[in-house]
Amino acid sequence: VQLQASGGGLVQAGGSLRLSCAASGDTVDNYMLGWYRQAPGNQREFVARIMTYGRTDYADSVKSRFAISRDNAKSTVDLQMNNLAPEDTAIYYCLARRGRGTILYGPDYWGQGTQVTVSS
Repeated sequence: VQLQASGGGLVQAGGSLRLSCAASGDTVDNYMLGWYRQAPGNQREFVARIMTYGRTDYADSVKSRFAISRDNAKSTVDLQMNNLAPEDTAIYYCLARRGRGTILYGPDYWGQGTQVTVSS
């Protein structure tokens, strides 16, 4: 599966952005879909994920501010980001991995990343 992320940009603190990731090459119904981010000088870190059956998980730092959703018919996964803060500045990557219930297997597939910059 190939992933293409979009929607990044420059926003002021307190603002909102919506990221979208479009998948191609396979149907996403059987994939866990998620978002990670990497700030300069930092390791890539988990942001959010949505399982094939709809369960969502979030990093503590974004819980209550971010919301992940998926549309299997459109093969997309979105990340609604509200109340953004400068520490959210990073390149955001979407991820897909095959899943069956709570079991994830196979390789990780990554999108190319989209830059989010939050000014104070």
